[in-house]
Amino acid sequence: MSAEFSFAVHATDGRARLGAIATPRGVIRTPAFMPVGTAATVKAMYPGAVSALGYDVVLCNTYHLMLAPGAERIAVLGGLHRFMNWPHPILTDSGGFQVMSLARLRKLSERGVIFQSHIDGSRHELTPERAMEVQRLVGSDIQMQFDECVRLPCAHEEAERAMRLSLRWAERSKDAFGHEPGRAIFGIVQGGTEKDLRRFSAQGLVETGFHGYAIGGLAVGEPQAAMLDMIDIVVPHLPSDRPRYLMGVGTPDDLLRSVKRGVDMFDCVLPTRAGRHGLVFTRRGRLNLRNARFADDARPVDPLSSSPMARDYSRAYWRHLAKSGEILGMMGLTEINLAYYHDLMSGARQAISEGRLDAYITEAQRNWAEGEAEGR
Repeated sequence: MSAEFSFAVHATDGRARLGAIATPRGVIRTPAFMPVGTAATVKAMYPGAVSALGYDVVLCNTYHLMLAPGAERIAVLGGLHRFMNWPHPILTDSGGFQVMSLARLRKLSERGVIFQSHIDGSRHELTPERAMEVQRLVGSDIQMQFDECVRLPCAHEEAERAMRLSLRWAERSKDAFGHEPGRAIFGIVQGGTEKDLRRFSAQGLVETGFHGYAIGGLAVGEPQAAMLDMIDIVVPHLPSDRPRYLMGVGTPDDLLRSVKRGVDMFDCVLPTRAGRHGLVFTRRGRLNLRNARFADDARPVDPLSSSPMARDYSRAYWRHLAKSGEILGMMGLTEINLAYYHDLMSGARQAISEGRLDAYITEAQRNWAEGEAEGR
């Protein structure tokens, strides 16, 4: 096992890449989807169950962990890996998105952001230096720069202001990160849906120099076509020997279209959140198991799923649990969704290695469309 962070591309298919990120805690096979364990838990899943599905890495969040239980407490308790019993790699988001989307009464300055907790109203400050300190204290393997994420749509001037501030914060984040053997820091490309700003941001981050590069500030209200346009604009300006991470995205179709464009890493709350509310993803499209038509449906959710939850229990049973608010329903449907997302990415990796990604995507999209047409 490598003692340093590294990334290698093993095969390509067009712009899509099959690769591996090496860390002291294990290898992350790419393209990779990362389950979101915001507050040191992937909701409704035991850590061992997430690992058993085949996942190499999970995401946790600086904003939530600094509010509860606190970064200093996690450090005293042995770090995040020991705290949540996850021995594999962990990526931590720096909290920039959550400050925008959750925090109250934000006061933004060149220094950082002063805000009130959405939990209890307590006052806190996040700066690039503090965001990196929190991530160092919890001991994550991949750490993200602190950035400002704007809501879309927004004016060009507002997107430019936030992008330039994020570039200055990127330099401060890198300085605060210092040199931590085996750990990595990623820069985050911002710029809204403005092509010139995205190019400028990507070029500025590459000049600063990071272990990897993320595309942030998307999946926040813009159409899918606009998101894909931004990927097409940004990817050619990023180094081919560094991983590329599309933050907070998305649907199975988003993932495959982005893999085709050269993205290596993804995260999103969608599969876990949807599972807790009775919505499951399958090879034949989405099923809202709270729908009355499943009340007497004895078929499994997906007989070819890698999860026994999808193969061995009826749709009628899962509908009953979802409608009854049973905890087992939330757990089982979350596992079904995470199994599907893992299988989707595993299939994409295999397809890239065999030079047939386009056919793989076409088949997946056809299966989703046929399933929906059948009224499933």
